[in-house]
Amino acid sequence: MAFPRQRMRRLRQHESLRRLVRETNLTPDDFIYPLFVTVGDNQKTPINSMPGQFRWSIDLLVKEATEAYQLGVSAVMLFGIPDRKDARGSSAYDSKGIVQQAVRALKKQVPDLLVITDVCIDEYTDHGHCGVVKDGRILNDETLECLRLMARTHADAGVDMVAPSDMMDGRVGAIRDELDQAGFPDMPIMSYAAKYASNLYAPFREAAGSSPSFGDRRSYQMDPANAREAIREVELDVEEGADIVMVKPALPYLDVIAQTRSLVSIPIAAYQVSGEYSMIKAAGQQGWIDESQVMMETLLSIKRAGADLILTYFAKDAAQVLNSSRT
Repeated sequence: MAFPRQRMRRLRQHESLRRLVRETNLTPDDFIYPLFVTVGDNQKTPINSMPGQFRWSIDLLVKEATEAYQLGVSAVMLFGIPDRKDARGSSAYDSKGIVQQAVRALKKQVPDLLVITDVCIDEYTDHGHCGVVKDGRILNDETLECLRLMARTHADAGVDMVAPSDMMDGRVGAIRDELDQAGFPDMPIMSYAAKYASNLYAPFREAAGSSPSFGDRRSYQMDPANAREAIREVELDVEEGADIVMVKPALPYLDVIAQTRSLVSIPIAAYQVSGEYSMIKAAGQQGWIDESQVMMETLLSIKRAGADLILTYFAKDAAQVLNSSRT
């Protein structure tokens, strides 16, 4: 008989023993910290729907990124909030744009920090869509030119990695060609490969001022009902030259992360998006959950599903918890 010779609780009796047999472990190196950068000086504007998150001017962004780096968070992702918008999002690929300036400042003052930039024009367009619009339609191929220019100006500014999030077909290949031709053949691309049309992005859109002024993004972001399609998106991006592929959001799509992990050998990123963050923060503030414990449990589940990298607004808080547990 298997019982009582096989007792699963034997290895759960002591914390040291539980650590020895633990299958999945988090470290601060797993995290990428998303940050919003805006114009001005000494600006730290709270984001109402994302408690604890802010829009940072470049001077304070550098301080925040430095603090994260000192905690062991070795990478940040930048999202720009420009001072002007137009139909093509031209400030996104202005060599003196807000993100380009932020990249230069970060690489000058925190040179060992890995700086990644979001490549998408939605924060820069006056209509809020991720592509060029004509007669109410989002134009795919016309948008690629904007993305090529945006990625190149980020590379010129000194960024370490670009991350296209627009979900236009062919954009990874277009950006790879542009970077190669511009003398950046070693610049890695982290593709938002399986980005779902999720309602969990709402707090981000408030933070970035990027809500569409008409319609929605379902003609280019993925249907939440589809998993096999996500694998096709991932495989296409790998073929086009992606070095890392991302699944976004994370928690509702752990199955997609796991399927992707079983099929590709390159690193996988997962984005714990603004809505996931805000729900945990709100429940924690109400006393309905232990925010710190739930934060760590959700991050662990994302890594357990197969993610190598986790973009999370909890990056600093989680790093502090992990660091304190080691002392």
